Amino acid sequence: MSALARGEDGRRRCGWGASTPDYVAYHDDEWGRPVRDDRGIYERLVLEGFQSGLSWLTILRKREAFRKAFANFEIERVARFGERDVTRLLNDAGIVRHRGKIEAAIANAKAASALDVPLSELVWSFAPRRRRRAPRALEELPSITPESTALSKELKKRGFRFVGPTTAYAAMQACGLVNDHIAGCWVRAEVEALSSLRDG
Repeated sequence: MSALARGEDGRRRCGWGASTPDYVAYHDDEWGRPVRDDRGIYERLVLEGFQSGLSWLTILRKREAFRKAFANFEIERVARFGERDVTRLLNDAGIVRHRGKIEAAIANAKAASALDVPLSELVWSFAPRRRRRAPRALEELPSITPESTALSKELKKRGFRFVGPTTAYAAMQACGLVNDHIAGCWVRAEVEALSSLRDG
């Protein structure tokens, strides 16, 4: 896959972000744009955990079913899920039916509700202090970084599961802690501007 692709609208975007209509919408409107609310951060952590070993497109296409199954990712509600909910979720064909990941999503809601700081504040405290230069190829994107390794370690210490360094980094990308849009992608400049507002 080439680093950049020109879409039907004439705009150049990251190659993966132009491959399907689902990806175009996610790439243009969401991926890399800052997510600052606890519910939004929790949703991305859960979905990235479910994605492990699967295509992100599979998760994206099941996203509304995941939202319905997990009470719209409202942390306090999911934290009250019990064994009956696990059974219900294991029988829900709309989501990925993996007991370990389902139980991790519930454990992560319990861990998030027990935090002494907001989840978003905790996660954003691991945003890199220095910006990297814009990647010019997909091969330049790391799968883990020192920050994602540290975030993973902190989350695990606080009771989170299925949040290894790779999953943590994918969540950091999705939530805008890093801007991994390829140089020349039209979204990159918008994300940079949003990051500047955050820093300013």
